[in-house]
Amino acid sequence: MNQRNYQKELDKVIDGLVKENRVPSLLLHSCCAPCSSYCLEYLSQYFHIIVDYYNPNIYPEEEYHMRVQEQQRLIREMDLGVSFLLGKYEPERFFSLAKGHETEAEGGERCFKCYRLRLEETAKAAKAGGFSYFTTTLSISPHKNAQVLNELGKEISDAFGVPYLYSDFKKKNGYRRSCELSTEYHLYRQDYCGCPFSKAEAEERKRRAQA
Repeated sequence: MNQRNYQKELDKVIDGLVKENRVPSLLLHSCCAPCSSYCLEYLSQYFHIIVDYYNPNIYPEEEYHMRVQEQQRLIREMDLGVSFLLGKYEPERFFSLAKGHETEAEGGERCFKCYRLRLEETAKAAKAGGFSYFTTTLSISPHKNAQVLNELGKEISDAFGVPYLYSDFKKKNGYRRSCELSTEYHLYRQDYCGCPFSKAEAEERKRRAQA
């Protein structure tokens, strides 16, 4: 079965908005400042954006607060008219969903459960705030499964009654552009996704590389 091209689907939505001269609201879940950089540059041309920072997976707590501060700094310095919404830091919810999946490699069922949690909370906030769409920056990463993210987005969209903005932000050189913007804005680029399990994997890769 051919996989859907979610970038083309986003292009169609944007083309329609331009033709209608319409600028809808978008609640954009962000995992970190570097991943959001290109998404903000790109999407702010077509949407009124509020960044929703809900990431209970990030460990340790000091790392979480560092990433929050970098996200807020980037929004200020890019000066694109974007606002910021800070979600609750609820690591206990992440550890609950990760139970039984602690030894899985990154990119498996534990990650998919984490995607779901963050997208559901974003959808709830989008519904409460009357947003036109919600989506996430997560698909910009070469390590994140855009097919799974968009399928979850559609399922959650149907459940909450808020349209999900299909996307695959790594397309159109989005990931490369995010790296360029990270350099331009001197962003802190973490070397692991966020949770303690991905942190342990990253540390093991470093250890093997140095052996």
